[in-house]
Amino acid sequence: MSLGRIYFWTATIYQWNPLLASQANKNILLNYLGFLVQKDLITLYAIVIMPNHIHLIWRLNKYNGSESPSSSFLKHTAHELLKELKKRDKADIYRVDARNKKHNIWRRDSLAIEIYSRAAARQKLAYIHCNPLRGKWRLANTDIEYPYSSARFYETGVDDFGFLSDLYTVFDGE
Repeated sequence: MSLGRIYFWTATIYQWNPLLASQANKNILLNYLGFLVQKDLITLYAIVIMPNHIHLIWRLNKYNGSESPSSSFLKHTAHELLKELKKRDKADIYRVDARNKKHNIWRRDSLAIEIYSRAAARQKLAYIHCNPLRGKWRLANTDIEYPYSSARFYETGVDDFGFLSDLYTVFDGE
């Protein structure tokens, strides 16, 4: 991903485990995203946290030291999630046989798709906000009822997270 461009981004928990089902683990992700926004390393336009993956629409503004904000997010949250797993004696689920690490929290194949138009933004926002309503999860009856989504922000203007920006302002005039 290039700095200054807007991406739809997905990161998935290793082996699709539902590690993000708990509120505490979701809060680890939210807290670090808030930190990245506060430091102006990213601009966050949309989010949904599902039990085993996260979708974001974001712009990477600058590096966090030598790391990209996406790498920093994955590294920091993996470390914090692993600490929580160790407290509950559940870290072995994520144990791997690798030279450079003992555990794997996130899959290595994060997906990034550049958003280049208002139409693409609208499509990706709809996908993100409907995610909790689909498939096996059915986490809410309506998109704005799911608390770990930016749907309410786009429907009402209320930013429950305190760090969202309106994606449509980027494409005003289209």
